[in-house]
Amino acid sequence: MPNLHELEAAIPVAPLKIVATESAAKLADSINRYLIEFRKTVNNLAKNDPAFQGYVEDNYLAQVSCPRFGTGEGKGVFHESIRGKDVFFLVDVCNHSITYRMNGYINHKSPDDHYQDLKRLIAASYGKAHRINVIMPFLYEGRQHKRSGRESLDCAYAIKELSHMGVSNFITFDAHDPRVQNAAPLAGFDNFIPPYQFIRALLHTEKHLIIDKYHTVVISPDEGALDRAVYFANVLGVDTGMFYKRRDYSTIINGKNPIVAHEFLGDNIDGKDVIIIDDMISSGGSMIDTAKQLKSMNAKRVFICCTFGLFTDGLKAFDEAYEKCYFDKIVTTNLTYQLPELKDRPYYVEADMSKFLASIIDFMNHDSSMANVSTPTEKIHEILAKYNNREELLL
Repeated sequence: MPNLHELEAAIPVAPLKIVATESAAKLADSINRYLIEFRKTVNNLAKNDPAFQGYVEDNYLAQVSCPRFGTGEGKGVFHESIRGKDVFFLVDVCNHSITYRMNGYINHKSPDDHYQDLKRLIAASYGKAHRINVIMPFLYEGRQHKRSGRESLDCAYAIKELSHMGVSNFITFDAHDPRVQNAAPLAGFDNFIPPYQFIRALLHTEKHLIIDKYHTVVISPDEGALDRAVYFANVLGVDTGMFYKRRDYSTIINGKNPIVAHEFLGDNIDGKDVIIIDDMISSGGSMIDTAKQLKSMNAKRVFICCTFGLFTDGLKAFDEAYEKCYFDKIVTTNLTYQLPELKDRPYYVEADMSKFLASIIDFMNHDSSMANVSTPTEKIHEILAKYNNREELLL
C-alpha cells in the first residue's frame, strides 16, 4: 500500500464496515481479506488504543440482506448493529446474474433493481451510521449523464437523490463523464482510473513487449476516451492516436445512432504493438471493428484494455474475432460481474482491483488524502523499470 507512514499517524473517522449488496459479494470478500491484512500489519497509533476498539477485526463485512416478497417488492435488512460505523456500501449495478421470483416468474435483476436495493440498505442504516459512503464502480446510468433533447437525466438525478439520503462520499471508476458530480456539489466524488492495473496485468502476461515510442502506440477507439489514452501514452512514453466514429445521425437503432465508419487519426502504426484503452466493452461491435482496422493497417499485436467488460451480446463475436487474429488479448477489471466462461478464454486477462479498492477504503476511513492512491504514475514507471531490466537479463 502506498504512503503507509500517513496511515500510521492518522486517526480513523469511526469503526469501519463494508456493506455489500448481493451483486458485489465476491468483490467484497476479496476487499475484506486485504483490509484484514492491512490492519494487522500497519503499525497505526490507534491499533492498540482502547479508545479505538474495533480498528483491527477478523471481518469488516456487515451481515445484510434484501429479501423479496412474492409480488416482487423488497426491503433492506441489517442483521447486526451499524450504529457509529463508517459504512462503505458496495454495489455492482451491472450484475445480471442475480435473480428473484415475482408472481411465479424468475426475473434477473437490472441496474434499476440493484440501485433500489442500495437505497433500501442506506434507508435501513439512516440515523445509525456515523458516515455513509457509496462505492459504485460502474456509475448507475453513467451513460445517461447529459440531456440532448426531451429526455431524462438519470445519472445526475441518482447522485442527487443519494446525496439527499445522507451519502457523504461517492467512489466510482472511469465515469463516462465525471462532471455529473455537479448534481451534488457538496458531496465528495472520487473517480479513479486503473492504468496501473492494466499495465501490470499486461506485462505479467506478455513477456516480450518493448514499451517505447518505436514499438508501441496507445489508441483511443473514439474521441470520448482520448483523455485516458493521452494520459496512458504519456506515462508509458509512447505515441497516441484515435479513431473518429462517423455516425448516421438521421437514423436511430437500439436507442443510438449507428456507426458508419471508423476514421483513424495518428501516426503510422506499421509493425507496432497497439494498446486500445477505453472505459467499457458493451456489445463489443465497435471495439472489434477498431481492432480489425488496426490489423489491416499492419499492427503487430493488438491489446484491448477496458475498465468494464460487460459483453452484453455474449462472447461469440470475440471468439470469432480472436480466431481471425483481430486482437491478441483483452484486459478488463473485476469491478463488475464477469461471465463465468470468460476466464476460460485464452485471450482474456483479469486486472484485479481488490487491493486497490481496499487501499481506497482504508485511506478514506482515516480521512487521508486520496492523492495517495489516485496518482499511479510513479508506480507505473517502477513496474516498467523492473520489466525492462528483466527483459535485458533474458536477452
